[in-house]
Amino acid sequence: MTAVYDTPVVLDRREGPYGEVVLRRHGALLQIIANGCFLMDTSDGRSERLLVDAARAALDGRAAPAVLIGGLGVGFSLAHAAADPGWGRITVVEREPAVIDWHRDGPLAEISAGALADPRTTIVRADLVAYVNETSDTFDALCLDIDNGPGWTVTEDNDSLYSPAGLAACARVLRPGGVLAVWSAEPSPEFEGTLRNAGFQQVRTEEVPVARGVPDAVHLAVRPG
Repeated sequence: MTAVYDTPVVLDRREGPYGEVVLRRHGALLQIIANGCFLMDTSDGRSERLLVDAARAALDGRAAPAVLIGGLGVGFSLAHAAADPGWGRITVVEREPAVIDWHRDGPLAEISAGALADPRTTIVRADLVAYVNETSDTFDALCLDIDNGPGWTVTEDNDSLYSPAGLAACARVLRPGGVLAVWSAEPSPEFEGTLRNAGFQQVRTEEVPVARGVPDAVHLAVRPG
């Protein structure tokens, strides 16, 4: 008997400011592909939710903390933050216009519509590297989910975000005692060392088991103060 597999169906394909981005449906799943590289899909979301929850838990109990989420993705991080009434202002920075459109008027609205309607939510169309270097705003938590990890970036430009200079820019937008949370497709002891060398404290990694292969990871670090 021959097995039958679903064939991915392309729902939208666009040339964005950083290359080609594709939204496709594979069975029940929605998938985002950037420059031929699989980024994420709607299969689970546990690690994205952990990204937000771990950042919240690491804060010092301050009321209505403001969170900056780097990367809209399929919307799991935003939706989870908006489902928590304890968060204050929720700002999401996304550089791909197509991804924003897919959430506002496309198939990904099934995940994020409620969060986008939340008055605490603001979507900023910008490159996160430029944003953390240029904004005058500050936050209690910064949750990064723009790459497959510090060692596997979607574009070369993102490499700088995980460098000492990039982490200094991340620290600059964090208030004293603020938390940096970075999603990664695998744990990175080397990145933990980079965080410590950049002056962050309470550096640790939480792992999320996956069906096959190495676990997903959330790297956590606290700005002193």
